Amino acid sequence: MQQAERVAVLALDGVIPFELGIPSRILGAADGRYEVLTCSVDGRPVRTSADFTIAVEHGPEALATADTVVITSISPDRVTAALPGDVTAALAHIRPGARLVSICTGAFVLAAAGFLDGRRATTHWQLADLFRLMFPQVALDPDVLYVDDGQVLTSAGAASGVDVCLHILRKDHGSQLANKVARRCVVPPWRDGGQAQYIEQPVPESTASSTATTRQWALERLGEPLALADLAGHARMSMRTFARRFNEEVGMSPGRWLIQQRVARARHLLESTDLPVDQIAGEVGFATGASLRQHLHAAIGVSPQVYRRTFQAAR
Repeated sequence: MQQAERVAVLALDGVIPFELGIPSRILGAADGRYEVLTCSVDGRPVRTSADFTIAVEHGPEALATADTVVITSISPDRVTAALPGDVTAALAHIRPGARLVSICTGAFVLAAAGFLDGRRATTHWQLADLFRLMFPQVALDPDVLYVDDGQVLTSAGAASGVDVCLHILRKDHGSQLANKVARRCVVPPWRDGGQAQYIEQPVPESTASSTATTRQWALERLGEPLALADLAGHARMSMRTFARRFNEEVGMSPGRWLIQQRVARARHLLESTDLPVDQIAGEVGFATGASLRQHLHAAIGVSPQVYRRTFQAAR
């Protein structure tokens, strides 16, 4: 087995305990592929956002040997546009080329350190306006669960840390291991939609029908032409009502959701089979291989051939 990748998780004062444990829980369950170390800026216990402190085994020197550095959430009342001196000194230990990851408000730390300048990023939807005010040089996208911008990945609130860690695992070692870890942790391998589905909004009337059954019906028929009229007809709603209710529940339009699901299915087939690209396109409901190439590149920035080579190497 190849040498385990070292992941250093930096716990700052005010750290939120749930998010702090996510990298160890997800990446630490990946059959020894990762060595996860938790550190603080000085090796001393860290005050959390709860009523207890956390003792850590490592100081900032752990960052110097890490292949991946994760900055986890801190209490929103601790976010600032400028970092304290001890945090700046600790981040200086990060070696060039290390992968950087933030969970929730950890994006504020990466932005304040300059790691997000000119990059696309995300954070918790409730803090989007504050983030834009503090860091106008960052292209914030508050509608997604996480953003993969190459060597820098940012995720939205709380449980989206699970999503980004599973994405990292899938990217590094393929979907088979990522799905295995997801089953162990009793979480979905990936979640539909973005943050919009979690933003506070009026509760739909209790008599309103859900689109969940129709979404499952569509997932079983991705290879077939599926128009809005087909989806609405299955749900026994008018197209206008279905589109509105779908957007309320999922956070995106039915058409955008279908493309997302078709791309996800295509990625799975590219990873797990040797089927030609044109055949995969037909299997997932894209009219041509060129259409699949276009949508895959728009989603993750690479061609099917490059994506397949990457994951065949991971396998």
